[in-house]
Amino acid sequence: MKYEFTEDFLTGIEFIDKQHARLFELANQTYDLLNDQLVTDKYDRIVDVLSELRDYTKTHFADEEAFMKAIGFQYIWSEKHAHLTFIAKLDAIDLDKIDENQQAHILEILDFLAKWLTFHIKGADARIGDWVKGLQGDAKTTAGKHAAEMMEKIEQAAE
Repeated sequence: MKYEFTEDFLTGIEFIDKQHARLFELANQTYDLLNDQLVTDKYDRIVDVLSELRDYTKTHFADEEAFMKAIGFQYIWSEKHAHLTFIAKLDAIDLDKIDENQQAHILEILDFLAKWLTFHIKGADARIGDWVKGLQGDAKTTAGKHAAEMMEKIEQAAE
């Protein structure tokens, strides 16, 4: 079953939500690869998916961390640790061993992504959205004003 980016994955931070949606697309590309019966040797496509996933998550994590820093998010260090763990997991995949059992490796990648998408986005990343809502609710504070300015700049840059 494909992964669906539903409303319960939204943080309320538009650029983060768009990037999370892209992570779901990458997970679905991996799922499609698993179920593609027409391709018997999937090694090159597995390597391509892993490379794209690694590159995209590094960009996403850097964007997310810069935003957290800018708004003074109190859990930034636990987020950074989780991000480093994710990248380390991708970097630890032995590409030489993928060829031994391609389907099993695709399933392992999918399992890893499913857990990450569900638990990290709905848990840790949801706290970022809650933090921003709290700051916006207190727009009179310097941090609240800064968060609102950051959101506006990011949204303008995305257009």
